[in-house]
Amino acid sequence: MTKSDYLYLDYNATTPVDPRVLETMFPYFNQVYANSGSSHIFGLTVKEAVENASEEVAELIGADANEIIFTSGATESVNLALKGLKKNQVRNHIVTVATEHKAVLDTCSQLEKDGYKVDYLNVNHLGSINLAELESLITVETLMVCIMLVNNETGIIHPIQEIAEMAHRKGCCVFCDATQAVGKIPVNVKALNIDLMAFSAHKFYGPKGVGALYIASAIKNKVQPQIQGGGQQQNLRSGTLNVPGIIGMGKAVQIAFEEMESDSQKIKKLRDHLENELLKIPQTSINGNHSARIFNTTNICFEGIYSEDLILSLGNICVSSGSACNAVTTKPSHVLKAMGMSDRDALASIRFSIGKYTTLSEIETAVEKIEKTVILLRNR
Repeated sequence: MTKSDYLYLDYNATTPVDPRVLETMFPYFNQVYANSGSSHIFGLTVKEAVENASEEVAELIGADANEIIFTSGATESVNLALKGLKKNQVRNHIVTVATEHKAVLDTCSQLEKDGYKVDYLNVNHLGSINLAELESLITVETLMVCIMLVNNETGIIHPIQEIAEMAHRKGCCVFCDATQAVGKIPVNVKALNIDLMAFSAHKFYGPKGVGALYIASAIKNKVQPQIQGGGQQQNLRSGTLNVPGIIGMGKAVQIAFEEMESDSQKIKKLRDHLENELLKIPQTSINGNHSARIFNTTNICFEGIYSEDLILSLGNICVSSGSACNAVTTKPSHVLKAMGMSDRDALASIRFSIGKYTTLSEIETAVEKIEKTVILLRNR
């Protein structure tokens, strides 16, 4: 099947690689293919290209190039941040949120088995957190506050800058999973005042299999590597670098920086149109905060149906019932459940996420087919 065979509304799961990114990557597979760790002129040429990509990635998020550690993706970055930050005799406590990505929640669960104490902050029916409640959980034992910038299922944006100020007042570090934010909205790690941040190239039209972890210079000596080997990347993540992936990520970052504003305006109009039309279907509602969310995402409950039935019935229209990183399951979304939704309504909810290649024609086609399919499923 080709791209034209699908109507893709699942950009939060992954994005297609921008052709300009692909073109930039090609030479590094079979022409400029040297190991960036080699000391000959060929290797040094590749090393320079990697360093340029590091500078491009750093510039996008307001960091320094030596604060960027390339990984295989956001999940590895999450693991390096959470497992790598050294606990001590006093600080062995982590505060996170019940609606975090499974990469965070499962890593925290493992850390609990290793002797950490973890508090999972609840959210309200909109998916928002109570800052006063968060502050009450931070103690002298707290090593890290771990909160995502944008929720992958609802698009909710958390007030990270406020959270970071609160955490730092109490002497603990702040880790932010910004996987659904970087490349879509302005993210400046210095302005947000965060210490560690994970993100992944395939969420903003770069290749899969490459991501990064930002580690602030001030805490770099507190992070232990999780992969030992040749000492690459300041001995924080050993292993031969994925040069084509890193080059592709650098190009994707450059494009995002230049086109972010125009893309976001176009995408928001399409998202709003999709949302407004779908809400005309009886017994439908938006899950989550309507205003404090990213421009490309809407999560809608279609009462009286099962989302999996709707997804299967839609055929070539690609939407999601939750995170693509969860295994195939009939369980309701942990994000929607944490927001207080019933199993029935959580299992009747669909996430729509659109991107820069989405067209108005595709939105209108999707709306027409979804409306017919919802009515058909309800009549059954």
